[in-house]
Amino acid sequence: MSLGTQGALPEGAQDNNPDVEAQWAVQAGKHMETYWNILEKVKGSSLRLTKFDDDIYAHFKKDFPEIDVSGTLDQDAMKSKEGKERWRKFMEEYKNTVDDYNFGTMLRDSPKAEYGPDTTMMSVRMQFYAIEIARNREGHNDWVYDKAHGN
Repeated sequence: MSLGTQGALPEGAQDNNPDVEAQWAVQAGKHMETYWNILEKVKGSSLRLTKFDDDIYAHFKKDFPEIDVSGTLDQDAMKSKEGKERWRKFMEEYKNTVDDYNFGTMLRDSPKAEYGPDTTMMSVRMQFYAIEIARNREGHNDWVYDKAHGN
């Protein structure tokens, strides 16, 4: 299942162009809303986000063993110079296999929270996939479905 295929930011376009930033925000918002709607309809633990979920999960656990997807993500570590380099290396392995691997999107900093201004951060699609696939596999997102169905 692909959660969107709208255009990626062209090289250099992210340099504070208000039109590009507005377009990115609209697409990221659509992706965020679509994903939340899916979590309300399907238990995360039975959801597949890509046809490469198994590989992405194993790769993520190998390359980022310190990231506890059940807790709150350390945005500073993810966005530090070292963190960005580690994620860039991780992402590049999917350049030719995962559509939209480098698109901008929104990521909840904790699986225990809904999307909101204090619980959401900007990320790229492969970070979203890696973290949300792990959260889903480990059952951390099942509460969204349960809540939507009165459980």
